[in-house]
Amino acid sequence: MRALVQQVTRARVAVDGEEVGAIGPGLCVFVGVTHDDTPAHAEKLAAKVWNLRIFNDDAGAMNLSVADVGGAILAVSQFTLYGDTSRGRRPSWISAARPEQAEPLVDAFVAALRSLGAEVATGRFRTDMEVELVNDGPTTLMLEV
Repeated sequence: MRALVQQVTRARVAVDGEEVGAIGPGLCVFVGVTHDDTPAHAEKLAAKVWNLRIFNDDAGAMNLSVADVGGAILAVSQFTLYGDTSRGRRPSWISAARPEQAEPLVDAFVAALRSLGAEVATGRFRTDMEVELVNDGPTTLMLEV
C-alpha cells in the first residue's frame, strides 16, 4: 500500500457537488492499493500515518504526530498512486488493485486509524471526487508498506 500524506490546515472532498468529508488541521492522505496488499498492510500503514512526526513542536522542529497535535485525517482512495509512466506518456494502471480488492483494504486502513483514536473523514469509493486542500508547509511525503 502507498499513501501520499500532506499536512493541511484544512481539506474537503465532494462528490457531485456535495461535500462528503472535511477536516480542519491535520493530514490529507491519498491511499493506493496494489495486488499483494493485505489487511496487515492496511494496519501497518495506518499506524505509520498516525505516528508520523511531521508537525512542529514548540521549538519549531518536526517532532509531533497528528495524534500528538489532535489533528484529523481525510483519507481518499487514489488508485493513480500506482500509475506507471516509465513507458510513454499514457500511464499504465496494471499495478493498481481492482476496486473489488482495493475498497475493503482502504476501509481497513480507515478502521485501523479510527481504532488508534483518529478522527477520520473519507471520500467515496468508485466516484469522481473533487478534493480541495490547503497544504501546510508545504509538507508532503510518500509512504509505502
